[in-house]
Amino acid sequence: MQRILIENAEVWDAIEDKRYPASVLIEGNRIKTVARNATLDAAGADVIDATGMTLMPGMVEGHCHPSFTGVGAPEELGVIGPEQHMLLTAANCRLLLEHGFTSIFEAASAKPMLGVTARNAIDSGLIVGPRMLAASPEITVTAGLGDARLRHLYQESFGLVGDGPDELRRIARECVPDGVEVLKTSVSGDQFVASARAEITPLTDTELAAFMEVAKAHGLKVASHARSSESVKMSVRHGVDCIYHCDFADEEALDMLEAAKDRVFVGPAFGLVHNNVKDGDRFGVTPEICEKFDLYRKFDQCCATYHEVRKRGIRNVIGGDYGFAATPMGMNARDISHFVEYFGYSTAEALRCATIVGQDLMGRADELGTIADGKLADLLLVKGDPTADVSILQHRKNLAMIMKDGVLYKDPRAGSPAAAAHLVAAE
Repeated sequence: MQRILIENAEVWDAIEDKRYPASVLIEGNRIKTVARNATLDAAGADVIDATGMTLMPGMVEGHCHPSFTGVGAPEELGVIGPEQHMLLTAANCRLLLEHGFTSIFEAASAKPMLGVTARNAIDSGLIVGPRMLAASPEITVTAGLGDARLRHLYQESFGLVGDGPDELRRIARECVPDGVEVLKTSVSGDQFVASARAEITPLTDTELAAFMEVAKAHGLKVASHARSSESVKMSVRHGVDCIYHCDFADEEALDMLEAAKDRVFVGPAFGLVHNNVKDGDRFGVTPEICEKFDLYRKFDQCCATYHEVRKRGIRNVIGGDYGFAATPMGMNARDISHFVEYFGYSTAEALRCATIVGQDLMGRADELGTIADGKLADLLLVKGDPTADVSILQHRKNLAMIMKDGVLYKDPRAGSPAAAAHLVAAE
């Protein structure tokens, strides 16, 4: 059995706020021993000297679209051929692992089977990528988010479109034999959808109820796109597991989220609105466009909502709709800094959102998300101290080691056998 000993590390275990010095022994795919303020016998072990570095759990992308491939508009996802789309998805999975994301919760696949195929290929070792819960495409209604059809022009986007309880029930059922673990639905609209802006709720109560019947019958998780206050309330009432955005949640919606905080998760997916508002000129999004689509107000509303989410102790996951032109895949860890800068989280709180809270959403918090004896070895060795400055996690050059399931995908010891076998792409 492979034994790896990490010596002289400062450990941030996702349990305590502060780091502590420790040696950590990994046997096979599990953490055997965490020896705080102590050394361990190195006999028979490969030794990694972690002097000056922080050992922390691998990160979780809680709103991940690995099949979103840098497009400028959602309907562009419908134009990509399925074969090319699968290759691009595989490349994104590898890129996410290279950036320290050892687990991803897929928040919708751009086409049926892309996420499922990627997950299966990762699990079998055919491609490199994080642990993954695979999702359906966005299941929506006519004129809702994900429906790009026009009266004079049929065009695909990233949604599966149906109307009425029976059709929503049928579409959800069709995704079950695909092998999805997550069903995703668009309850509200969004700012860039002319027919259904963010504060509109196209999905009806009876349609969501029928959709949820299928998910509950098959034991699947459900995620919802919910920007309007009513869409948040509907999602809570019907038992949705992860409610994304929640920008315009009113006091009643926040109270409902707080009352359900032992079972529900939220995720702002703030990266897209942040980059459009703060960096829009780089992507052709002018102040005039931001005004036209009311993005400044959405930005402010999102910040206000997630200050309340933090205060109320509602579980919050990182992940910012990366995979558009304005949110290139690989920038995903930027969301941790957003939680600190815009939502008032401490660095330790934000890091927990990216580790143990994300694993709780994944359903793996018993084995992943913290550093402790017996846990699965999904670990990062970071140059510097992310508890002092979370922004260092945005740069893969700062990730000296990436380990998933006890396998070194990036080894800090240049030229080592593990590095030769598993090293990810060059910086």
